[in-house]
Amino acid sequence: MKIKIELDDNLIEDEIIIKCSKIDSNIQKIQTTISDIVAQNKQMSFLKDGKKHYFPLDTILFFETNNNSINSHTENDVFQVKYKLYELENILPSNFVRISKSTILNINKVYSIDKNIVSSSIIQFYKTHKQVYVSRYYYKQLQEQLERRKL
Repeated sequence: MKIKIELDDNLIEDEIIIKCSKIDSNIQKIQTTISDIVAQNKQMSFLKDGKKHYFPLDTILFFETNNNSINSHTENDVFQVKYKLYELENILPSNFVRISKSTILNINKVYSIDKNIVSSSIIQFYKTHKQVYVSRYYYKQLQEQLERRKL
């Protein structure tokens, strides 16, 4: 594999093109890594009590629907975001994974999973009492993502 960087003063926005004969696991890893880097630089505002707050995405434990709004949970607080869950799935880095119809989880914050064969399993987080449920439908996908995460 060769890597080439071309400078172009006429570009308005940086562009990354991957040329390959086939898409294999290495190409997919490169694409995911680049997407994660780009996503980290995106700004997202969090709302609480009429104020906008800005903080790193890696402080978020999970996003969940609540009536007609989307809440983002940190260890000690809850904020609202202006996005829908399906929009968040498209803009968040790969460490955020859908775990139910109403929840997206930051897998880097998972402390434990209490697996329940009959119903939803319970996910607990580091340094907080908060917990969330993963549906049986999403459980296998979550396990695969947890196996692949970087230590």
